[in-house]
Amino acid sequence: MTTATVTTPVTTPAATVTTPAVTPATVTVGTARVHYDVHASRHTSPEDTSAAPALLLVHGTGSGGAVINWGRTAPRFTSSRTVITPDLSGADRTVDDGGELTVEGLAAQVIGVVEDAGGAPVDLLGFSMGAPVAVAVAALRPDLVRRLVLVAGWAHTEGDEYLRNLFTLWERLGEHDPAGFGRSVTMTGFSRGFLNGVGREGVEALIPNMPPTPGTLRHVALDLGVDVRALLPRITAPALVVGCTRDATVPVENSRELAAAIGGSAYAEIDAGHVVFFEKEDEFVRTVTDFLDA
Repeated sequence: MTTATVTTPVTTPAATVTTPAVTPATVTVGTARVHYDVHASRHTSPEDTSAAPALLLVHGTGSGGAVINWGRTAPRFTSSRTVITPDLSGADRTVDDGGELTVEGLAAQVIGVVEDAGGAPVDLLGFSMGAPVAVAVAALRPDLVRRLVLVAGWAHTEGDEYLRNLFTLWERLGEHDPAGFGRSVTMTGFSRGFLNGVGREGVEALIPNMPPTPGTLRHVALDLGVDVRALLPRITAPALVVGCTRDATVPVENSRELAAAIGGSAYAEIDAGHVVFFEKEDEFVRTVTDFLDA
């Protein structure tokens, strides 16, 4: 799920932050030329070893990728750390062969970005589709992950009839009713209170924000096949799972199940819809920062 800029927020305005310097980079992983951005404020740089570990943010479903998910929120974390935002295959700024996507394949892209950006262990945050990808990175390359945060994620789709039917609906709407696709992802991506707060004009502005491009539909096909249950016991990094109590895309029970399956993990809930970092940005940033800085 992705976000758009809404001009009538219903939550407390985000804190003022210094616009970070953004350095683009690319790394080849398999057939993909993976784009990523490195965000550093005037007080941090990728070479500053005295700063906190870099924070790598893994985006969710949608060809808008990191810019749409993290463009507004990434600067909130740059006062004391570098932030890395990769675009995984299916996103517009990463070019590949257009083949079928897998969690392991996208995890390999995240690993390639970490290594290309310096190879030091990072704090890793995955949102929605990015959560199972982050699980795979933490399980397969524990040497690269200092702390792990999973936001509005899930462990498996098959056997969860809600998720399977929602993603199947998205596939069919994407093929036959693009406007209906946008309406569906908007309705499930944001809570009822948020949608009513921004009003009809705001909601109508959100609807075209995540068009069912070929890249987006590749992500949806991946969503249908997610199953990282076997990887969860292999996670050794301290982990925080964040569930969203009003999430109609990935219901909060999925986050609770993730937390229960990761030994010793911390768990937090935020009273928001799926796109929590947009609805409750201040609380989201505080929850993540408190865990990373503990």
